[in-house]
Amino acid sequence: MITFPRGREVVLGVGAGIAAYKACDLLRRLQDHGFLVTVIPTPSSLNFVGKTTWEALSGRPVHTELWDASVGVSHVEIAGRADLIVIAPATADLIARIAAGRADDLLTTTILASNAPILIVPAMHPAMWLNAATVTNVKTLRARGMFVLEPDTGRLTGSDSGIGRFPETTRIIERVNEISGRSGKLTGRKIVVTAGGTVEAIDPVRFIGNRSSGRQGLAIAYEALREGAQVSVVAAATEEFELAGAEILTAKSATEMLDTLRGILPESDALVMCAAVADARPATSSTEKISKEELEEIELIRNPDILAELAAKKRAEQVFVGFAAETKEDIVDRGRRKLHRKGVDLLYVTDVAGGAVFGEPKTSGALLSKRGEELRFQNADKHEVARAIVVAISTELGATNG
Repeated sequence: MITFPRGREVVLGVGAGIAAYKACDLLRRLQDHGFLVTVIPTPSSLNFVGKTTWEALSGRPVHTELWDASVGVSHVEIAGRADLIVIAPATADLIARIAAGRADDLLTTTILASNAPILIVPAMHPAMWLNAATVTNVKTLRARGMFVLEPDTGRLTGSDSGIGRFPETTRIIERVNEISGRSGKLTGRKIVVTAGGTVEAIDPVRFIGNRSSGRQGLAIAYEALREGAQVSVVAAATEEFELAGAEILTAKSATEMLDTLRGILPESDALVMCAAVADARPATSSTEKISKEELEEIELIRNPDILAELAAKKRAEQVFVGFAAETKEDIVDRGRRKLHRKGVDLLYVTDVAGGAVFGEPKTSGALLSKRGEELRFQNADKHEVARAIVVAISTELGATNG
């Protein structure tokens, strides 16, 4: 099973304030930025927004009480997988309970059990926000290393106005990105990533394939998700994986992959052609197993050059990334020639001499751009390379879109 780094899990704690309804939009925007969100409302907050709404928006079960152990809820488990906890809205009462170290519901218990960064987003009446007790509690939380976002000033419920208004969602997201070390470079972008090795059938048992595991392509898909992209993975044969938040499309052979890409690329901003596509396939594929006695020779025909064919029709504002596996010493020169021949914007050329890279967590190679830029990697983690590719894609998209 291919596993991915931490960094996408957010716990959204919802306090019992009228601003709870605004947390619905915050949840959506967190998802837009590639976060996977578990909502923990306080019991009283369900008077404002119900459990069914949170489950529908998050796509995950929602619990609020510690006594839900019968359905597998554990505050320790939730706290352990959280990369960030956001409390929005945080009422005066909830702030006081957190400051006091209370653990009387699932949310406060999860907070106590977690080592993740915690962002408090207050929303309350001005008199409550300015009350000496709240001021002291906020000071206590900040002294413990929690992040407390200053509330906005403006219209509140009824005719009241002043400081205490729930901050605008964009402001909260900016703070979340700062704390999590993200930039949201690809928010709103549609990225297609191919991964794994194609399988070209000889008969129902045998095939022509290669040693690609899909690790590099899946790492790129993961890093694109972290930067807020809408990601479609076109997967050939890969190691087993789960990649929450991505659309997974299966395309085992080169022709299947080409057909799939033709269908989804027109609406996409970028293609990362990381799959190892077999150069050739059997001219005919038997529907029954061929006996050893009859298996004397296999006639091959060339597979389509998927990347070159699609690049010939790509829009000016689209960004295409190619991959090349080489075993010669001059891999960068060979890669650069291939970059221009295929008409792509970026190309990662990797050294697979001696069977290196395939199925391994490390890679060596160079990321090349059509402008002559070059970034080399030596025995680097594939996620490091993936992050560099995602940054380069965002830069290219920015350049092509002015």
